[in-house]
Amino acid sequence: MRGTTVPPGTPCLPPRPGDVPLHRLEVTGPPAVPFAAGSFDAVGPLARSDRPHRHTFYEIVHVTAGTGTHVVDLARWPLTPPHLAVLAPGQVHHWEDGQGLDGTLALFTEDFLVDHPGDRDLLRSLADRCWLRPPPEDDERIGALMAELVTEHRQRRPGYASVLRALLHVLVVRAARLPHGPAPGTPAEGRGAPVAQAFVRLITRPEALSWTVRACAHRLGVTPGYLTQAVRSATGRSPGRLLIEARARHAQRLLAHTELSVRQVAARTGFTDPAYFSRFFRRETGQSPGAFRKHHSGAHQSIEAPRPRS
Repeated sequence: MRGTTVPPGTPCLPPRPGDVPLHRLEVTGPPAVPFAAGSFDAVGPLARSDRPHRHTFYEIVHVTAGTGTHVVDLARWPLTPPHLAVLAPGQVHHWEDGQGLDGTLALFTEDFLVDHPGDRDLLRSLADRCWLRPPPEDDERIGALMAELVTEHRQRRPGYASVLRALLHVLVVRAARLPHGPAPGTPAEGRGAPVAQAFVRLITRPEALSWTVRACAHRLGVTPGYLTQAVRSATGRSPGRLLIEARARHAQRLLAHTELSVRQVAARTGFTDPAYFSRFFRRETGQSPGAFRKHHSGAHQSIEAPRPRS
């Protein structure tokens, strides 16, 4: 699976210096598929990890009990179950002050979506919102789907991979139907909406943060003028403004969850001059990079380091 899955017991990918630990999905080898499902206890202690980390895979969590806070990037989501959380590859998350956390998780790589490639966009959209509150009737259906995924994955009867993909597709579509407000920067409907949606997805990619609006337009196959018109019509803001906000969000994520220097954070968000980056960051957030890091970062051990035994 192009390095997205590893045999059980393989150490987690070593992060680059200062990066948040990155975890891959373990599978048991052929004919196993890059998918896992089970309770928090069955998936293992990392399912409740209180240390910031990120994945190479998607994670859908149906939380049925517990107290505490789920922290995703810089957003804090208090636990008042039931919840449905959707995490995309690369998002930084951890559980804070979790007590009695219970529910079901489904973990899968992007390769697993081969039968329903359109689910990638739905999952990215759900990950932008991350924390959903299913009404009672919907929550019952979601719980039943998660239970079926667990059963199919555990029993592995003939054709189970196709059944897992079908059940997952139904889960993703039904999750996308759940009531929620629009995520920041989500385009509204309209003639230019497809271009605007493509632009919003594009600027979630780290490599796009150093691009200009013109470069983004070229990548999308439209003129800068049309891109500006489409994005402004769909979101009420210019593509330049959305690109600035994306760069600021990525910088906040790196400052809060890594030990990268301000110079390194500047470089990874498309700035060659750290002083200019600092002025940009202060203008967008009201704080210097150093002050922001001091307020938001915590002393978290790497989740790859074993806890001392008592």
